[in-house]
Amino acid sequence: MAPTKSPDSSRRSDRSRRAIYDAALALVGEVGYPRTTVEGIAARAGVGKQTIYRWWPSKAAVLMEAFLDLADRAAEEAAAQPGGVARGLPDTGDLAADLKLVLRATVDELNDPVLEGPTRALTAEGIVDAKLGAEFIGKLLDPQLALYVTRLRAAQEAGQLRADADPRIALELLIGPLFHRWLLRTLPLTHAYADEVVDYALGGLGVSR
Repeated sequence: MAPTKSPDSSRRSDRSRRAIYDAALALVGEVGYPRTTVEGIAARAGVGKQTIYRWWPSKAAVLMEAFLDLADRAAEEAAAQPGGVARGLPDTGDLAADLKLVLRATVDELNDPVLEGPTRALTAEGIVDAKLGAEFIGKLLDPQLALYVTRLRAAQEAGQLRADADPRIALELLIGPLFHRWLLRTLPLTHAYADEVVDYALGGLGVSR
């Protein structure tokens, strides 16, 4: 008789964790953050409530980790596509082209139905919940903004950007318009718009294109 293999607890845990991530993101996208509960996540994931509390201290912690995992997977998939943007901003020597590539990828992420719901829900809740907002900024937004700062400083060193320009303000000129249009749904968020934002911003920063 062949020996019976014991269940692989690590694989079972990975499946449960993934189911919890998916359930949390689906619920927050469907009903919003305030109406999403640990009980609802557990029921949708097919796990016990105590399983969630064994791994996370709160609903916010579940959602934040699920969202970070989703963002990581989206970035990996985007980088794997032909012409995709890898982690970090490209530096081909052409600042305008590099920024347009990155902002177009940002447009695609914001328009992605899988990402849009949970992103909107967590963004909205972060406005009224200072603790959640600070965590969202510290764990997700600030690391992404740091990539822009690094690229813009390299452009300054190469003489492609005004030496007196503050990289943090400069990056806000680039990404701020995209998020404003996306959050308020004032007009369609498109690649063409992203390209125009880059042209306007770099023109204001005194960069010849």
